[in-house]
Amino acid sequence: MPDKARTFGIIGLGNFGSTVARELTRFGNQVVGVDIDKGRVTAHAELLSETMIIDARDDQAVKEAGLGDCDVALVAMGSDLEASILASINLKLAGVETIWAKARTKTHHRILSRLGVDRIIHPEVEVGQHVAQVLHNPLIRDYISLGNGFFVVNITVPESLQGKTLDDLPHKDDYNLRCVGVMRGTEYLGMDGARCEFQKDDLLLLLGKRSDLRSFASSL
Repeated sequence: MPDKARTFGIIGLGNFGSTVARELTRFGNQVVGVDIDKGRVTAHAELLSETMIIDARDDQAVKEAGLGDCDVALVAMGSDLEASILASINLKLAGVETIWAKARTKTHHRILSRLGVDRIIHPEVEVGQHVAQVLHNPLIRDYISLGNGFFVVNITVPESLQGKTLDDLPHKDDYNLRCVGVMRGTEYLGMDGARCEFQKDDLLLLLGKRSDLRSFASSL
């Protein structure tokens, strides 16, 4: 966790933006919520550190609102291309050091990238891919992307592996995977080489590339 709370500006308080804003507040950060819609701003007035009704397409309004003092700003207006682009430009002009933005299309993504937005996200696509991966293989409970093509997956130990140990698995030699550990309920049991006999509902945490992880999970 960060050493001290940071200030985040959330531009757009729709479903996505408001969710991020509330979670950041829950983590103890200062969160400034901005939207052009009075109803949305009013609904979050008591939930966030500060809320304002402004049009982020107006560079002067952005400056006067003090959004340039935010450590990070998130432009959450993915459905309004013009508003998203202008808000990103205005935040940069106001002096925000780090800007994230939601994009809806590849063209939108390219434009934001050219503007120097630090990170561009596609929430619907990313969540859809995540859900599809978990649905595709019932043994995969969840997974996390670590970047550079590497993932950590959470695999339910099938009945066929009960009574076996990590040393019995071909994950290292045949699939180039590394075992991060085994979870039994809330207890962390061990890593590579540990002589832990699998039981029903144990969770195996594996690190590797997507294709290798998928092949291993399909082989179980």
